[in-house]
Amino acid sequence: MNAAADSAPVTFRAATAADIPRIVALVESAYRGDVSKQGWTTEADFLDGQRTDPDSVAGLIGRDYSRVLLAERAGALLCCCHIERLQHDGRDLGYFGMFAVDPTLQGGGVGKQVLAEAERIARVEWSCVEMQMTVITIRDSLIAWYERRGYVRTGVLKPFPYGDARFGIPKRDDLQFEILAKTL
Repeated sequence: MNAAADSAPVTFRAATAADIPRIVALVESAYRGDVSKQGWTTEADFLDGQRTDPDSVAGLIGRDYSRVLLAERAGALLCCCHIERLQHDGRDLGYFGMFAVDPTLQGGGVGKQVLAEAERIARVEWSCVEMQMTVITIRDSLIAWYERRGYVRTGVLKPFPYGDARFGIPKRDDLQFEILAKTL
């Protein structure tokens, strides 16, 4: 990007089918392979394989109360996430996932902006009372990042989907998820 583009504001919008190739490329670059190691969110040391694929992203874009949120600056894709409204025990909950920041931009604040916008959408547009997410329990620095933004560890653990290559190919046998939650 040039200097003028670097100073342009970050804008948010919902993804469309035309964005799917860029979303898949961004998510893969943030989590898998050598490129991901430029950032601090990489999973390349404990997972190989894909993080997402075009069909999965298309499914998220096409569901009701589901949005793939894009953050752009001067047309360049900086960050994305998936948010969805779920109902549990008669309450509307937001789910936050597929959070990916361009590895060369991590630590620059765009992730905080996207998380805040996702929480705003869940709270204001969908009347959600809580945002939840699942994080791999060995991701201490990532969990700490979310805790600094008000998320708490719930102690609710979910198994990693070993044997399902859609979620990656594990390099270790101790992976599991924990639900993090924040009251909105």
